[in-house]
Amino acid sequence: MIKILTDTLTGFPLETMRKRDIPVIPQIVIFGETSYRDDTEIDTVAFLQKLKASRVNPKTAAPPPHLYNPIFSQAAQNGDTVLVIAPSAKVSGTVRSIETAKADFPSADIRIIDTQTLACNQGTLTLIADEMLKAGKTADEIESHINQMASRGHIYFVLDTLEYLKRGGRIGAAKALLGELLQVKPILQIKDGQVAPYDQERTKKRAVGRLIEIVGEQVRDRTDSHLCVIHIDAEDEAEALRAKLSAQTGLTEIPIYLLPPAIVVHAGPKAVGVGFFA
Repeated sequence: MIKILTDTLTGFPLETMRKRDIPVIPQIVIFGETSYRDDTEIDTVAFLQKLKASRVNPKTAAPPPHLYNPIFSQAAQNGDTVLVIAPSAKVSGTVRSIETAKADFPSADIRIIDTQTLACNQGTLTLIADEMLKAGKTADEIESHINQMASRGHIYFVLDTLEYLKRGGRIGAAKALLGELLQVKPILQIKDGQVAPYDQERTKKRAVGRLIEIVGEQVRDRTDSHLCVIHIDAEDEAEALRAKLSAQTGLTEIPIYLLPPAIVVHAGPKAVGVGFFA
């Protein structure tokens, strides 16, 4: 038997994963001395309310290793294989936690697939792994295909403000202030498993327009691109972006996903983006 496993950094609705019997391990968000699981104790909407009202800068933590133990223990007992579809080790400590948990079950066939991404692309890879499993593919076939597909993944996103990158220490206060004064809207990407600058525009409208150009250049009308839109507290913008992307590409099925709290911490409200496989 093969078990597919992932975590909440996918941003996919938990109900979608439950219907497919895919366990989802929570990330941890921390306000002051209080920590919350983002699967049962706080969601993005509640987190945003606390974020806007709080003067305390929240932090994030990877899932503690013990959360993986029940699944790994059962796999060891039954001789099953576990395929863990994990976020990039360069932006999250999740892989490190999985490795720690795996070490307690040396006889179990536990395979950690570092997707070098997160958000909707990680979620898409999880669902594809599940579809392959249900189609009767072997663990080796699934692992190989997911690794190959992950190498073709792209995520681009536009921030509404640099404030949250500054709070989290991702950029210096001076650079953040200059960016805000110049009204710079950076376009960031996930490249080689980590967040990197891609481009910048003077207004958010122009930055979102650049996202549409990127998709037009790299996706065009490919139905196997698994194009999706991601956002934080920007539902109307996400809907408008989807409509424009559909007109640009001819694709009619472009899902929209709300990003999870562990990403909101760094990106802040009103961020929008796209994910796809070129």
